[in-house]
Formats: sequence, C-alpha cells, structure tokens
Amino acid sequence: MKHIPRKRFGQHFLTDQNIIAAIVQAIAPRPGQAVVEIGPGLAALTQPLVERLGQLTVIELDRDLASQLRQRPQLVVVEADVLKVDFGALARVHAPQAKLRVVGNLPYNISTPILFHLLDAVDVIEDQHFMLQKEVIDRMVARPATSDYGRLSVMLQWRYSMENVLRVPPESFDPPPRVDSAVVRMVPHAEPEQLNVALLSELVRVAFSQRRKLLRHSLGKWLELREHGQPFDLQRRAEEVPVAEYVALAQALHPPLVP
Repeated sequence: MKHIPRKRFGQHFLTDQNIIAAIVQAIAPRPGQAVVEIGPGLAALTQPLVERLGQLTVIELDRDLASQLRQRPQLVVVEADVLKVDFGALARVHAPQAKLRVVGNLPYNISTPILFHLLDAVDVIEDQHFMLQKEVIDRMVARPATSDYGRLSVMLQWRYSMENVLRVPPESFDPPPRVDSAVVRMVPHAEPEQLNVALLSELVRVAFSQRRKLLRHSLGKWLELREHGQPFDLQRRAEEVPVAEYVALAQALHPPLVP
C-alpha cells in the first residue's frame, strides 16, 4: 500500500538515488557503529545505511511507517516523538563503549527544536548529519556581521564545528518542498568552553530580541539587573558580537566550577 505523505509530520521523502549515495558517502558509516536515524520515512537512506552498519536504530513518529520498518529485522524501531526521546538512554543501550552517530532527514517544521533537543545530549554524540532547509543551515554556519547570524548560530557554534556538505534541490523529494535543502555535518568540539547553558541561551535570546537596535537597548538592561560590572561593548548590534564574546560574557556572569 502506497504511503501518502502527511503534512502534519512535515513528510517529504527523499527519492534521488544520486543524492542518497552522496549523503551516505558523507556519513561514511562503518560496520558496528551505533547510528540513530531520525525520521527514516520510506527507508530511502535507511536501507543503504543498514547495509553498511549491520544494525540501525530508527526513530519514527508515524505509526504506519513504524509498522513497516519493524518488518526489517536489522532495525531497532523507536516509535516516538523525537523531542521526547532520551538520547542519553539510547547511548547507554546501544553505545555503552562509544558514542552515537545521529543522522536524518529532519522534518523542516520542527528542525530547530530538534537541534536544541540534541544539544542537551551532545556529550553522548560523536557527530550528526542532517538534511535541513538550506536557509536553516545558512543560519547555523553564519559568521558575525551577516544577516543570517543569530541565536541559532551562537548556540550551535559554541558546541559544534559545522559545515554545509551537500546541496539538495526540491526535485530530489516526493512531494517536492518549496525550499532548497542541504546536508550539514555537525561535530561536537572535543573541549568546549564550560558554562551555564541556560544562561547563555537566555543571554543570546535577549541580545537578538531587538537585533536592529544597539545592545544597550536590550542586553544592557538585562545586564543591569544582574549588576554586571565588567566591560562589555553595548554600542554594537547583536549580530556584530562573535560567539566567543557571548561565551565569555556568560562565563563572567556565572563562572564555571573548576573540578
């Protein structure tokens, strides 16, 4: 029975075999690695991955698709909303001696929440390869003083090294999305700066809440409430501040504990 793509799940199924091959080549899966695929759908990427890995864990919310996937003995199927999946628990079960590799064609309507959810589990992840809306990846890898640079750029660049590895045109999907897509590689930094993540998140959110104005109108007031006395140039717009300066400010506000 042919599966009808469901808009509420943001389903766009990858069909271009050349693109699929290029993605698998970028991921470079090796036998025995613990890989988790988010949103396997009709198994276009799943099949070549499991052929190389031997076994694969997949997370699928669509009940009908999950049922079809369970018919493949090499798959461990987690039927769940990915935003509710405990990746730490998955790592303890499937990668007790290593870390997880996470891949997937992410639903574009919830791609940013998924990225932030995985950020909470980054300590158990070796790397991530995701198909995303190209404009989202542009924001992820954006440099300061550009229009794409924002909260997503800062929060992810603090923790990952990232690169756009492949452009994917709309006609590679069924049904075709109305946007260009791309594949991003995300590798966690081996020794990230230690900080209070919730504080950095709030700081960056406030800074970019009025991105057209100077920071003294937004972040300045926020810092005054915290009686922050250290110098920080507020005569700039949020997009002009490099990631390292946001990180340093968060550390100054809440110095990390030294083990």
